[in-house]
Amino acid sequence: MTNILVVDDETEIRAFLELLLTRQGFACSQAASVGEAMEILKNMEFELVVTDIRMPGESGFDLANHVKKNYPFTSIIMASGLDQPSVARQALDLGVYGYVIKPFTPNQIIIAVQNALRRRELEISANDYRKNLEHKVAERTLSLQKTINGTIRILSQMVELRDPYTAGHQKRVGELAKEVAGFMGLSEKNRENIKIAGFLHDIGKVACPVEILTKPGRLNEIEFAMIKQHPQVGHDLLNSVDFDWPLAKTVLMHHERLDGSGYPQGLKADEIILEARILSVCDVVEAMASHRPYRPKLGLKKALAEIKKRSGTWFDEDVVEACIRVVEEGGFDWLEEKWD
Repeated sequence: MTNILVVDDETEIRAFLELLLTRQGFACSQAASVGEAMEILKNMEFELVVTDIRMPGESGFDLANHVKKNYPFTSIIMASGLDQPSVARQALDLGVYGYVIKPFTPNQIIIAVQNALRRRELEISANDYRKNLEHKVAERTLSLQKTINGTIRILSQMVELRDPYTAGHQKRVGELAKEVAGFMGLSEKNRENIKIAGFLHDIGKVACPVEILTKPGRLNEIEFAMIKQHPQVGHDLLNSVDFDWPLAKTVLMHHERLDGSGYPQGLKADEIILEARILSVCDVVEAMASHRPYRPKLGLKKALAEIKKRSGTWFDEDVVEACIRVVEEGGFDWLEEKWD
């Protein structure tokens, strides 16, 4: 049964409304003041409150504010002797569902009550639908994210299968780049994006011959020229995918240097986006600290010394400082395990 609370300081009005609404099949309770109504609301759920405006103590507007704040699914109708457009507008601005002017007829009250309850049902249904939709969207988003993460892992592993000597390199670069980006104050979303770029930054090496990737000695000029194509190839592979941030551009620029000595485009300074500047530093640190076919690992200390030496010429000074701080302060075990 629908519960309605009638709030009015006039006994005759309360009695009339209770009788009228009870005959329509509603269950009614009465309150002679806003304070009494608030106490009743604490102990019982109501679908609708019919309230006067002018009453001793707090007004119907105070009650409307209280109900909207604490009982959002309880509808409100104001029945008042104030026949003033400004008062009616104020009531409607508070979110009441109806404004009936005294003296009113039974039909006016019945119609207002039915309209308010119907509107309440529609709003509850809309709210339930919205919550259900949000839940489904969240589930689909999570499922899609898992699919994307799986795809990223597969793409990253494709390079490792061709070049087992650098297995795990992209993952470690991504993890380090995420930490550096966080140290620099980038948002969580941007941190995750840079991590993805790290996982995929060498994807273009799928176009390089395995013999070159795994060659135990130094590369000759022709071989190195082929290796230098991998940022462009990676960019071309990823550019056809509609990401909401510059993943392909980050991969393209991760071997660029501030002084223009990098590749493939020889970009300088601010021509290189921040994401690529972060990735380039982390790529060098991981590569130098790890074993390669053509040399043993150089160690973490030498890697940090190298980026510090090249700070401001090859590498962004802020990124270098952040990377050194992140590594020195620790906080992720795989650094120590991998790099001693």
